[in-house]
Amino acid sequence: MGNEQLLKHVRTLLEMYEEGDLGGEVMPEDALKGVVEDADLLHVLTLAMALNYQRNSYALWESVVKAYQDEKTAWIFQPEIVSNCDIHDLREALLLHRVALQPNRHPEIWQRVAKGIVNSSANGDVQGLIASTHFDIAILKELMQHTRKAEFPYLSGPKIFNYWLYVLESYASIKWRSRELITIAPDTHIMKATVKLGLCMEEVLDGGANDRKVVANAWEQALKGTGIAPIDIHTPLWLWSRAGFPSLQEKKQRV
Repeated sequence: MGNEQLLKHVRTLLEMYEEGDLGGEVMPEDALKGVVEDADLLHVLTLAMALNYQRNSYALWESVVKAYQDEKTAWIFQPEIVSNCDIHDLREALLLHRVALQPNRHPEIWQRVAKGIVNSSANGDVQGLIASTHFDIAILKELMQHTRKAEFPYLSGPKIFNYWLYVLESYASIKWRSRELITIAPDTHIMKATVKLGLCMEEVLDGGANDRKVVANAWEQALKGTGIAPIDIHTPLWLWSRAGFPSLQEKKQRV
């Protein structure tokens, strides 16, 4: 497929998404709306995103809501408390509502990310972390994926890191500098949709780290100079795949 035809499909998908034609418009993170207080939102989105790996995203965020609403476990979303707590207490709280599924690895990741947040600014919170980088994605990326990568396990990975940036923008109204640096976050649905559009070959469906990198790079190159940031097509592609790839041609004919 030529790039011109691909861009036509991309614009059609964006239009379908805006008009609600892709179905399943409720995204996993929507579970937080009307539940999580604005003052807690950055912490909830950041800590929980670190565990959003190889699991059902809808189930994760439903568990997060339960834990947030339970006074016995709401403290797990406070980085300063988590960074100093006993790991056994944290494990028990994370497992109670299945925010964590792995009893050893997940609590360790949660606490390390909390400590990374606390150590990033005098405020000891996510706002302080991103403010310390002047809301510049290039600086934040260097910090979290290189100089202090060990402090942000999973969250620093390319897939989760870029989706985290997008979620903070979409749900917490963070205004990023260098926004064009947010690459697409290739999960299974994104890779299937990418292959369906002919941008990548079926081999990327193996889903390895290199396959995800190939998909992300392909979208970056395809959208360069179009005014469309790669992350802007993430949700339309994701919903298009979940909906079983409704015909883009039929949509064009209706327009």
